[in-house]
Amino acid sequence: MKTPTILSAALLSLTITSTLIARQVDTTKLKPFYFEVNDYVEENEHCLRCHGEVKFLLEDPALDRAVYEHMCPDRQIDRDAYYSAVHKGFSCTDCHSYDFNTFPHPLEARLEDSYECLDCHGYDETFAQYHFEDIAQEFQESIHNMDDFTCWKCHNPHSYKAFMRNADDLGEAIVYDNNICLNCHANFSNFTLLTDRAEINVVQSHEWLPNQASHFSHVRCIECHTEINDSILIAHKILPKTEAVKRCTECHSTDSRLMYTLYKFQIKKERKAGFANGIIINQSYVIGANQNLFLNRLSILVFLLTFLVILLHTFLRIRNLKNK
Repeated sequence: MKTPTILSAALLSLTITSTLIARQVDTTKLKPFYFEVNDYVEENEHCLRCHGEVKFLLEDPALDRAVYEHMCPDRQIDRDAYYSAVHKGFSCTDCHSYDFNTFPHPLEARLEDSYECLDCHGYDETFAQYHFEDIAQEFQESIHNMDDFTCWKCHNPHSYKAFMRNADDLGEAIVYDNNICLNCHANFSNFTLLTDRAEINVVQSHEWLPNQASHFSHVRCIECHTEINDSILIAHKILPKTEAVKRCTECHSTDSRLMYTLYKFQIKKERKAGFANGIIINQSYVIGANQNLFLNRLSILVFLLTFLVILLHTFLRIRNLKNK
């Protein structure tokens, strides 16, 4: 009795697969910028018509039945995020097996090994400036070096942006980078996928930190939780919590570590423009450089009044000289 059952299931799978491949995709409602950055938009839609939606259509042509199912949130791909991310020009099958053209997807494909950064970016002169090899070495020495922890746990390949080095708004970049950490450290569901440790309360674990809210909004987690490495763009050696920075003078000093971490990109740009201290004066979260809106306005007012007094004095001197 088992043979007909297995055979029927196989025929059904083939029928569903054939229907999936044959079904045309509609790209007329997609945003034009997708096509500007990617040559495989139509091909990708064969995946995103399910994975780009909150629900997908499950059909059984043999029984003439169809039902909508919810797409698992972890398997949903935001089109806008994907076509704005660092891998925006890719086809899905550049990284994923062609076995995913079979529906339902076979278990072997779903458990396939994901590429890591070095698989594409390592030992290639095109990417030499980013020092991916050094980043990989730092990761090996990091507390994140554990089973099942890959690059993609922090850098979602479908949405990751190289935000910090391209950011016009430093505050926005800080929030973006910190959310990468909080995706696990403030989301216990994700945290439990990698460890059996008890849930971490980020606020309570940083109770010792004065002006906690200001620190969280002005600096990234990695400012205090990584080892400085000036040869790579972003430090990846995450330190044990016992080695995290806790001395105020590490940041609040003339030779602040923030100059070598958070502000390193901006400082390089300012130096090229000839203003080495511009970023420190205008944006730095360091004692002595924090801006106070009231004092800023007061200083401008004092400057203007002084300038007016000088003008008035000059005018009166000139008038008196003419009257003599």
